[in-house]
Amino acid sequence: MSLKQRIDEDIKQAMRDKNQDTLRALRAIKSLILLEETKEGAHGISADDELKLLTKAAKQRRDSATIYEQQNRPDLLEKEIAEIAVIEKYLPKQLTEDEVKAKLQEIIDRVGAKAPSDMGKVMGIAMKELAGQTDGKVVQALVKSLLV
Repeated sequence: MSLKQRIDEDIKQAMRDKNQDTLRALRAIKSLILLEETKEGAHGISADDELKLLTKAAKQRRDSATIYEQQNRPDLLEKEIAEIAVIEKYLPKQLTEDEVKAKLQEIIDRVGAKAPSDMGKVMGIAMKELAGQTDGKVVQALVKSLLV
C-alpha cells in the first residue's frame, strides 16, 4: 500500500474518531503529496520523494514548535507537537545519538576523513545514508565533534 493510500485510510479513521489533531496533520501530508504529484513534468511520486516530503514536514513543525516555545505560545506549541507525532508514524524509526555516531564513524573511516576540512565529503554521504532516520542538525554537530 502506498503512502497516499495509507494516508487516505487514516484520514477516514480520524474522521470517524473525530480526532482533529490527527486529521489536520494527515490532510497536510496528503496536500504535500498531491502538490508533488501534480508538479509539471512529474510522473508519480517515488518512495524516496515520499520520505523527503515527510522529513521536510516534520522539520518544519519542529522549527515552528521551537519558535512557539520561545514566544511562550503553548496553544500553538501543542498543535505542532501533535502533528509531529502523527508525521513520525510514517517515517522510518529514528536513530539514537549513539547509533548515528557509530554510522558516522563508519562513514568517516570509509571516506578517510581526518580533519574538519573533510566535513563536506562526510556530510554528503551521511545525509544520503541517514535520510529520514535523523535530523540534519544532529548529523552536522556529531560530524564536527568527530572530525576534531
